[in-house]
Amino acid sequence: QVQLVESGGGLVQAGGSLRLSCAASGRTFSRYAMGWFRQAPGKEREFVAAINWGGGTTYYADSVKGRSTISRDNAKNTVYLQMSSLKPEDTAVYYCAARVGWSPKGEYDYWGRGTQVTVSS
Repeated sequence: QVQLVESGGGLVQAGGSLRLSCAASGRTFSRYAMGWFRQAPGKEREFVAAINWGGGTTYYADSVKGRSTISRDNAKNTVYLQMSSLKPEDTAVYYCAARVGWSPKGEYDYWGRGTQVTVSS
C-alpha cells in the first residue's frame, strides 16, 4: 500500500509559479513510477507529467511541456511538480499517482486526494 498526500496548491496570478509536492508513505516509494494528473471542473482527468522510479526518465503532456518540471527525492519519499508561466487554463485539482512499471499514461495503482490550483487572469 502507498498513501499519497499532495500539497502546495493555491491561488496564483497568470504568469506565476507554483511547486506541488506529493508525499508518499511506505518504504517502497522508490519502486514506483509517479505521475501527476489534473481535473478541471466539467472536464475529464488528464495526464500532466510522469517520472520513473529513479528519476532519470520523465514525460510531459504537450500542454505543460516547457513550463513544468517533475522531479523526485526518493530519500524523502516525495515527488514534485514545478509549474511556471501558469495560465488560467491550468486551473484544476492536481493529483499525484503511483504505479509499478513505466507507462506514463497508463493505469495507476494509487492516488492522492488532490490539491487545488487556481490561476487568475
